[in-house]
Amino acid sequence: MSEKALVVIDLQNDFCPGGALAVEGGHEIVPLVNRMIADAEHVILTQDWHPAGHSSFASEHSGKSSFDSVAMPYGEQTLWPDHCVQGTDGAAFHPDLDWTQAELVIRKGFRPDIDSYSAFFENDHTTPTGLIGYLRERGITDLTMVGLATDFCVAYSAIDAARAGFAVTVVEAGCRAIDLAGSLAAMRQKMQEAGVVLA
Repeated sequence: MSEKALVVIDLQNDFCPGGALAVEGGHEIVPLVNRMIADAEHVILTQDWHPAGHSSFASEHSGKSSFDSVAMPYGEQTLWPDHCVQGTDGAAFHPDLDWTQAELVIRKGFRPDIDSYSAFFENDHTTPTGLIGYLRERGITDLTMVGLATDFCVAYSAIDAARAGFAVTVVEAGCRAIDLAGSLAAMRQKMQEAGVVLA
């Protein structure tokens, strides 16, 4: 049994060009990710899955704009355009993504009052998604991560996985970044400090 899994983070329409929170070049990674999926024995996908009116949406905060930040009970929260709303085309996986062999889809951000970047924990860093238990029960110890965006959901997932004791590699060619006020450089450093391999 393979101890390795590929984790594909949030490769959804709203994070690709034309989407509500488009990451520049987000669609460009799809061919590489498809090749990696074809070669992987275990594949896990994450899917941003917000209810309408989510507390992380700038539209829910009077006088605030997208990319402003606000204090939430769990800490500082960047506000985003409405995106990946449950059941919408924007929340669907990119149409060219060959994801049928995924064994698990982890949906995150579905709690109205808390955002979720990481595949492992909500943004309070304590509410688990259940992915750690799933991986341990399956005997999976090594994770390779690709997806969107490098400096948010990929990085937070990679850091949490490394802290949980998994060996983690982020394939940067299979990611694209938002790079909000230097966030890419900052999160690359944090990933390396956590023991994540950037390949």
